[in-house]
Amino acid sequence: MTKYRRKRRVLPAVVITVVIAALLGTAGWFGWGYYQRYTHPLRYESYVEKYSRENGLDKYLVYAVIKTESGFDPGAVSNVGARGLMQIMEDTFDWVKFRLGDEDTRYLDMYDPETNIRYGCWLVGYLYNEFGNVDTAMAAYHAGRGQVNEWLADKEYSSDGVHLDVIPISDTAHYVSKIDRAMDTYKKLYDEKG
Repeated sequence: MTKYRRKRRVLPAVVITVVIAALLGTAGWFGWGYYQRYTHPLRYESYVEKYSRENGLDKYLVYAVIKTESGFDPGAVSNVGARGLMQIMEDTFDWVKFRLGDEDTRYLDMYDPETNIRYGCWLVGYLYNEFGNVDTAMAAYHAGRGQVNEWLADKEYSSDGVHLDVIPISDTAHYVSKIDRAMDTYKKLYDEKG
């Protein structure tokens, strides 16, 4: 009879342990989801929606660029002087401004979220149309169009002249990888279809 009583006491302890483990696992999963949404926010949604649509871009790519470039800080300035949410350099600003025919905009306006997102989306859209894929466009956003065109012309870096098999600058390779991961996370968190 003692063996029977021990088994009955062990069974509830096992059940309680399993239930606690399941609850902790669920709480951990929800905690991770909360953390992911905290680190991958949707901010400036109306601007991102508008300018990503105008430039034929996936909005989650734009969110990934903003997250990677500035962490959603409109006052961000890089160590090389890039400004705002999408980190636009002054010479890039001048180049985009000329193409947009935007005479009244000043480089100081890159701190304005709407203006920065408008310029950044135009540039990303232009690069995507030029290079035809996200990774090559993002490499150009980071390293420059001229540099990427050189890599595409070199069989050591591109076997087809369209895709980069190797990105020879580690900072740019890391940047493209960060964009890909952030975009993937945004899609998993917020894409209604996914």
